[in-house]
Amino acid sequence: MLSIDDNKEEKWIKHYSSTQKMLLVGDGDFSFAVCLAEAFGSATDIVATSLYSEEMMRLKYSGAAYNLRELEELGCTVMHGVNAHTMNSHPLLTHKLFDRIVYNFPHAALERSEANIRQIESHRRLVKGFFKSASDMMEENGEVHVTHKTTDPYSKWEIEKLAEEAGLFLVEKVKFRKSDYPGYENKRGSGSRADESFPPGNCRTFKFGKSTSL
Repeated sequence: MLSIDDNKEEKWIKHYSSTQKMLLVGDGDFSFAVCLAEAFGSATDIVATSLYSEEMMRLKYSGAAYNLRELEELGCTVMHGVNAHTMNSHPLLTHKLFDRIVYNFPHAALERSEANIRQIESHRRLVKGFFKSASDMMEENGEVHVTHKTTDPYSKWEIEKLAEEAGLFLVEKVKFRKSDYPGYENKRGSGSRADESFPPGNCRTFKFGKSTSL
């Protein structure tokens, strides 16, 4: 489902093209995948993943059932139970390479306040593991995109440093505007308010490439 038809008209939404092979990681209720798929008119080159089972997703997110139906109709490959740390060894993803690997608002389970150093370290472990796994899944000129808040305490995650440690380099970072992605609802994802959206605030989409020296 990841082949590209050279005769298709290329369509764009912000940073993303319908000709790119895309992997969406931890996509909440899959509304980001639906946004891209509807912009392209197809999702045959998109793989959308969630850490949760399909049953759990439907319980957590009020829009999950609709989004899953929409993605099925548009030909998206939807995968449940995919861990960002080990996705490169998942039997259905092994040896698959992508032009864009996207993780919007990565977030470990909230056990303490966001400013707590242990909570920050938990977030950092999540992102570092994702970068290491994603670096094995990139096409030669592929990019890994992480959208992340840049104010304190989120700046303490040191996204750019974590990427560098995984052999990635910063291509650019651009301001993220939720309005650029119609229908996308960023979810809290855990706790009793999992289905609630949150204000993105001051955040950026960080774009990373893979170092040619590796």
